[in-house]
Amino acid sequence: KSGHFKSVKWGHYISALTVQIARHLYAGEELGFELDNTVYALDASTIDLCLSVFPWARFQRTKAAIKLPYPVRPAVTGAGGAFYVMDRGYTDFARLYRLHQASAFFVIRAKSNLQFRRVYSHPVEKDSGLRCNQMVALTGFYTAQRYPDRLRRIRYYDAEAGKRLVFLTNNFSIPAFTITELYRYCWQVELFFE
Repeated sequence: KSGHFKSVKWGHYISALTVQIARHLYAGEELGFELDNTVYALDASTIDLCLSVFPWARFQRTKAAIKLPYPVRPAVTGAGGAFYVMDRGYTDFARLYRLHQASAFFVIRAKSNLQFRRVYSHPVEKDSGLRCNQMVALTGFYTAQRYPDRLRRIRYYDAEAGKRLVFLTNNFSIPAFTITELYRYCWQVELFFE
């Protein structure tokens, strides 16, 4: 237990320190689009440590490491509900619904096995990389119970990276392309931590 406590204590210290460094490095950087919300990118990264110096953080037989969940606030541009930008590993529809009920917004990469039905499709400009902008309802037995409201599903093709990305959000008012840019921007900041 004392090893776990040390891990948590050091984890919080290192987390706060890395956020402080990132804020300093990205303080003057513009988002590249207008958004009147605080934006948080949620990530959890593994930081390798020396096993002889940090024996309480044993990760493998010959290695030590800690996993740091941290919020990174890459941009603050005014008042309003916060945006939480997350990768697929944070998919938990009950937690997402609590964010929604708290008047916060989220953008999350959708898993490929998502069960849903299309309620409505908005037109998209395909030359922007957008492939669809839909209002959907979850149809999985548990997911529909955990998130009973509608979601916005945005499919995007990133020609530069050669990737097809699908996003879910509870924000229906900002442009679909802004959702994709928000995700891209937040993960540029996340690359700093790697």
